[in-house]
Amino acid sequence: MEKIRLEATDKSPGIFFDPQNKTFEMEGVSRPENVRDFFIPVMEKLRKNLEEFLGQKESVTDEKPLKCTFKLEYFNSSSAKFISDILVMIGNYHKKGMPVKLYWYFKEGDEDILEVGEDFSEMIDMPFQMVMIER
Repeated sequence: MEKIRLEATDKSPGIFFDPQNKTFEMEGVSRPENVRDFFIPVMEKLRKNLEEFLGQKESVTDEKPLKCTFKLEYFNSSSAKFISDILVMIGNYHKKGMPVKLYWYFKEGDEDILEVGEDFSEMIDMPFQMVMIER
């Protein structure tokens, strides 16, 4: 399996996937110049890794689920489409039987990010653990 490690910039989020620890994280700001060029390779690598997890039932279990963490401060509408695509992908693997825990972080008082997380949760029909970060 292949790790994914993209450091955050002032325009793109940090994205980390560690197959050994079964973690996927996205954090920061997302407004890259070319959103397709940024997200498509990430989605392809993530899909490949999730397929491998699905083929190895013992690697991701209820006791050791895939832990997905989203700590986004801001994202533009172009990024929102790709973030939702990633969430749909994760949700589809969850529906295929892969145990997943999804955490959506938002800053205290940031109703916009909270509401988007709730909307995404409903859209993919998978509960998110909403986590408030105190200021």
